[in-house]
Amino acid sequence: MPALCGLAGGAIAFSLGAMFTGVVEEAGTVAEFAPTPRGWSLRVAARTVLSGVALGDSIAVNGCCLTVAEFDDAGLRFDVLEETRRLTSFRSLASGTAVNLERSLRFDGKVGGHFVTGHIDVPGRVEAFEPRGADHYLRVGFPAKYGELVVPKGCIAIDGISLTVAECAPEHLAVWLIPHTLAVTNLRERRAGDTVNLEFDLLAKHVAQLLRARGT
Repeated sequence: MPALCGLAGGAIAFSLGAMFTGVVEEAGTVAEFAPTPRGWSLRVAARTVLSGVALGDSIAVNGCCLTVAEFDDAGLRFDVLEETRRLTSFRSLASGTAVNLERSLRFDGKVGGHFVTGHIDVPGRVEAFEPRGADHYLRVGFPAKYGELVVPKGCIAIDGISLTVAECAPEHLAVWLIPHTLAVTNLRERRAGDTVNLEFDLLAKHVAQLLRARGT
């Protein structure tokens, strides 16, 4: 988890592990998700994210930061903890499922979305997903305790996709999706009732914890 560090003059710096931007590079396909003696093994067919990949690299899979355990010309394999499967939307993965993939951030490149850690806060439930004009409206519900982390025009990562909050309430948020987002991510397969991974804004989480610690 990135640590927030104070600097002289009131500036803030991050001590970073793997980080992402929430700009999905491709939608891969689950080839296998099977139990092993030490957890679960996830194989994903992919193309774009294979470029330059190495063992031990971090890849966000539906927004969840995983470590490359094996790879070949067809795709990647990851070891997944039972705890990860239980606490994310991974529990509904099956062969043929589309998953969003993003390689970890290179700091000599562009940051097109917002800083995403790949640490899922909670699974959300799709409450509404419908076309409205040329775009799509997506509303996702979540436990009320996370409502303090969401603000209008703020950032949210849904299945690893960096999106802007259009509406929010204590137990749900809504975003608008342009056609390009549907074309290049797995959201085109989502329906009301489906589970999605949510990662709330990193700064919002730190501020909320600081305020709670101070009793404000």
